[in-house]
Amino acid sequence: MSSLDVSGKTIELDEDGFLKNMDDWDKEVALALAKTENVDMTEAHWEVVNFLRDYYQEYKIAPMIRILTKAIGKAFGKEKGNTKYLYELYPAGPAKQACKIAGLPKPTGCV
Repeated sequence: MSSLDVSGKTIELDEDGFLKNMDDWDKEVALALAKTENVDMTEAHWEVVNFLRDYYQEYKIAPMIRILTKAIGKAFGKEKGNTKYLYELYPAGPAKQACKIAGLPKPTGCV
Protein backbone atom coordinates (compact mmCIF):
# COMPACT_ATOMS: atom_id res chain seq x y z
CA MET A 1 0.00 0.00 0.00
CA SER A 2 1.55 3.28 -1.07
CA SER A 3 -1.36 5.61 -0.43
CA LEU A 4 -4.60 5.95 1.48
CA ASP A 5 -7.70 7.87 0.38
CA VAL A 6 -9.23 9.92 3.19
CA SER A 7 -12.13 12.28 2.43
CA GLY A 8 -11.02 12.74 -1.16
CA LYS A 9 -7.38 13.36 -0.24
CA THR A 10 -4.61 10.95 -1.17
CA ILE A 11 -2.28 10.34 1.76
CA GLU A 12 1.15 8.99 0.77
CA LEU A 13 2.51 6.05 2.78
CA ASP A 14 5.93 4.42 2.88
CA GLU A 15 6.54 0.72 2.13
CA ASP A 16 5.59 -0.19 5.73
CA GLY A 17 2.35 1.80 5.71
CA PHE A 18 3.63 4.74 7.77
CA LEU A 19 2.84 8.31 6.72
CA LYS A 20 5.46 9.82 4.44
CA ASN A 21 4.47 13.31 5.61
CA MET A 22 3.61 13.61 9.31
CA ASP A 23 1.71 16.84 8.57
CA ASP A 24 -0.93 14.77 6.73
CA TRP A 25 -2.08 13.32 10.08
CA ASP A 26 -5.39 14.15 11.67
CA LYS A 27 -7.99 12.08 13.52
CA GLU A 28 -9.67 11.07 10.26
CA VAL A 29 -6.35 9.81 8.89
CA ALA A 30 -5.73 7.99 12.18
CA LEU A 31 -9.09 6.23 11.87
CA ALA A 32 -8.29 5.20 8.28
CA LEU A 33 -4.87 3.88 9.34
CA ALA A 34 -6.46 2.03 12.27
CA LYS A 35 -8.90 0.40 9.87
CA THR A 36 -6.00 -0.91 7.75
CA GLU A 37 -4.55 -2.35 10.97
CA ASN A 38 -7.90 -3.90 12.06
CA VAL A 39 -7.93 -1.77 15.21
CA ASP A 40 -11.24 -0.34 16.47
CA MET A 41 -10.26 2.91 18.15
CA THR A 42 -11.58 3.30 21.68
CA GLU A 43 -10.83 5.95 24.29
CA ALA A 44 -7.96 3.73 25.53
CA HIS A 45 -6.49 3.57 22.01
CA TRP A 46 -6.69 7.35 21.64
CA GLU A 47 -5.02 7.77 25.03
CA VAL A 48 -1.96 5.89 23.74
CA VAL A 49 -2.00 7.66 20.35
CA ASN A 50 -2.20 11.10 21.97
CA PHE A 51 0.51 10.14 24.46
CA LEU A 52 2.78 9.04 21.60
CA ARG A 53 2.18 12.27 19.67
CA ASP A 54 3.04 14.33 22.79
CA TYR A 55 6.12 12.17 23.43
CA TYR A 56 7.30 12.63 19.85
CA GLN A 57 6.69 16.39 20.05
CA GLU A 58 8.92 16.57 23.14
CA TYR A 59 11.70 14.10 22.27
CA LYS A 60 11.56 14.03 18.42
CA ILE A 61 11.69 10.23 18.44
CA ALA A 62 9.12 7.43 18.52
CA PRO A 63 9.78 5.29 21.62
CA MET A 64 10.65 1.60 21.53
CA ILE A 65 8.25 -0.70 23.41
CA ARG A 66 10.31 -0.83 26.62
CA ILE A 67 10.48 2.96 26.85
CA LEU A 68 6.83 3.30 25.84
CA THR A 69 5.73 0.89 28.58
CA LYS A 70 7.67 2.79 31.26
CA ALA A 71 6.47 6.20 30.07
CA ILE A 72 2.81 5.09 29.88
CA GLY A 73 3.10 3.62 33.39
CA LYS A 74 4.53 6.86 34.71
CA ALA A 75 1.77 8.91 33.06
CA PHE A 76 -1.28 6.66 33.55
CA GLY A 77 -0.38 4.13 36.25
CA LYS A 78 0.85 0.55 36.52
CA GLU A 79 -2.35 -1.02 35.18
CA LYS A 80 -1.75 0.69 31.81
CA GLY A 81 2.04 0.74 31.85
CA ASN A 82 2.60 -2.89 31.01
CA THR A 83 3.07 -4.85 27.82
CA LYS A 84 -0.02 -7.05 28.38
CA TYR A 85 -2.33 -4.02 28.41
CA LEU A 86 -0.63 -2.39 25.42
CA TYR A 87 -0.67 -5.61 23.36
CA GLU A 88 -4.40 -5.97 24.05
CA LEU A 89 -4.89 -2.57 22.43
CA TYR A 90 -2.33 -3.00 19.66
CA PRO A 91 -1.83 -6.74 19.02
CA ALA A 92 0.59 -6.27 16.11
CA GLY A 93 3.02 -4.50 18.43
CA PRO A 94 2.18 -1.50 20.60
CA ALA A 95 5.11 0.68 19.61
CA LYS A 96 4.96 -0.02 15.87
CA GLN A 97 1.20 -0.23 15.37
CA ALA A 98 0.29 2.67 17.67
CA CYS A 99 3.01 4.87 16.13
CA LYS A 100 1.65 4.10 12.67
CA ILE A 101 -1.87 5.12 13.70
CA ALA A 102 -0.47 8.20 15.47
CA GLY A 103 1.16 9.28 12.21
CA LEU A 104 4.68 8.98 13.61
CA PRO A 105 7.77 7.41 12.06
CA LYS A 106 8.49 3.76 12.68
CA PRO A 107 10.19 3.40 16.10
CA THR A 108 13.85 2.48 16.09
CA GLY A 109 14.38 -1.17 16.84
CA CYS A 110 11.11 -2.24 15.15
CA VAL A 111 11.38 -4.69 12.27
